[in-house]
Amino acid sequence: MIKVLSPFGPKIGKLKFSKILIKKINLEVDKITSTRKLAKKFDYSDHLVGQVKQEIYLSNSFINKNIYKTIEKNIKIFIKKSTGKIPKKIKILNFWVVRQFSNDYNPVHFHDGHISGVGYLKIPKSITKNKKKLRTQGTIDFIHGNKMFLNESIYNHIPKAGDVLLFPNYLMHTVYPFLDEGERRSFSFNAEVDKNIANIFSK
Repeated sequence: MIKVLSPFGPKIGKLKFSKILIKKINLEVDKITSTRKLAKKFDYSDHLVGQVKQEIYLSNSFINKNIYKTIEKNIKIFIKKSTGKIPKKIKILNFWVVRQFSNDYNPVHFHDGHISGVGYLKIPKSITKNKKKLRTQGTIDFIHGNKMFLNESIYNHIPKAGDVLLFPNYLMHTVYPFLDEGERRSFSFNAEVDKNIANIFSK
């Protein structure tokens, strides 16, 4: 019996946010984007590389009240499963929402912090109903290294509302445009953990 090991390459954690939490975030986004004043106040586009219609950040008070405990819990599980260590301190550096419409996209980039996350709040039906073998419209690609024998360099994820992916900040990724109507709404965040865990040279 052969056991397939995965000793190389960055790990990606996959989980789901509850429908209740997704609804809370969407309601907060709708409230912010309902007026020009709030949309301008929470605009985050100058800090990001996305070629999209709108990018806004969510307040620390909203995050601490509604999201922090869920993120903290799942980052701890992700790191424990990946390294065997349990972080004692997790600090969310930033949390923002991306509103993507037809022809919008996000070029290849990486993040700050130690652990990053992306989650999905709304997905156009055309993305999940695409039947082509290689799906790129509105999907996300994670990229690392070169494709070689017994080694893939791209992980493609077809998003569904509620999906959340955790990954190391340096893992490059890109979001492809889609051509149909509808809004692809996602959130991203960066977090720091204990330095003795994030520092690969610590004992």
